[in-house]
Amino acid sequence: MPTWCWAAPLVAGALVAALFAQVASPTNGFVFAVAIALLGATVFAAVHHAEVLAVRIGEPFGSILLALAITALEVGLIISVMATGAAGSDTVARDTVYSVAMIVLNGIVGVCLVAGAARHYEQEFRVQSAASILSVIATLAVIALILPNFTVTTPGPSYAPGQLLFVSAVSLGLYILFVFVQTVRHRGDYIMGDAVHHGEKPGARSTMLSAILLVVSLIVVIALAKKLSPIVEAAVLRAGLPQAIVGVVIAIVVLLPEGVTALKAARHNRLQTSLNASLGSALASIGLTIPIVGAASVFLGQKLTLGLGPESMVLLILTLFVSTLTFATGRTTVLQGAVHLVIFGVFVFLSAVP
Repeated sequence: MPTWCWAAPLVAGALVAALFAQVASPTNGFVFAVAIALLGATVFAAVHHAEVLAVRIGEPFGSILLALAITALEVGLIISVMATGAAGSDTVARDTVYSVAMIVLNGIVGVCLVAGAARHYEQEFRVQSAASILSVIATLAVIALILPNFTVTTPGPSYAPGQLLFVSAVSLGLYILFVFVQTVRHRGDYIMGDAVHHGEKPGARSTMLSAILLVVSLIVVIALAKKLSPIVEAAVLRAGLPQAIVGVVIAIVVLLPEGVTALKAARHNRLQTSLNASLGSALASIGLTIPIVGAASVFLGQKLTLGLGPESMVLLILTLFVSTLTFATGRTTVLQGAVHLVIFGVFVFLSAVP
């Protein structure tokens, strides 16, 4: 195990203790810079430990575990922002889930397809797996992010409490059903060739240590984000950027290491593993984040705004349509990757300049 993988969570944990004890202040420039560096290092450490566990249990369970680790980070960051009650905190869940979907389906998938095609010309995957996961992503994305704009029980782009509970239950139930299909009923659809394992299995001692450090890393990241989120929000406002940028920042923080994992798999001609990891993160983000954040909003007594604006709805529908075409044949080339990267570029630009 690399030294930084256990040192980063422990040092970050010490900093969190100092911040909560008010021995150090996040408003101090040096402390803030160190906290950001440790936050990033701990996120990568968390995914490293999740990967160790994923190698131990094999595919497709490994990809599911990685997705769950990423979602745990995402939910923790969202709830830490919502708990502040600051202006715009009611939209951070919507902005983050939307950003995750756009970053995964366009940014990560686009980079993986371009990098894989540059090295292997064409890459293959199982159409059954891509079609099933995209159908679930599309259904949950439309229900969670577009349909609230057209309900009439409550004013504005939000669900009434009863509607939110129903949507949360449906999202969670559909995600659980997908996991059952992926791991039990049609497991073979999500495994291609010899990509049953990510690599050589670690020993029992390494597995246990990574399991402990994964839990520690997740707790530390959530606690550290809670202390830093007010400063980040204030910086976004001072820069004159839209509040939605906060959601984009959260999505980038939690998805960067997952993107690196997917890119490595694509470059080693394991596109099926790359898609399992990346698309699985997008699905878990919607299927698990919405139910958990919905319950948190009811508990905190906060309004939860889920409906997207017109331009975001157009980009999301375009993304789902293009993704369907990309994964319809079981083979990909550099052209499909370039199309997704163009959509991703439009998403990033309009996030800063709506």
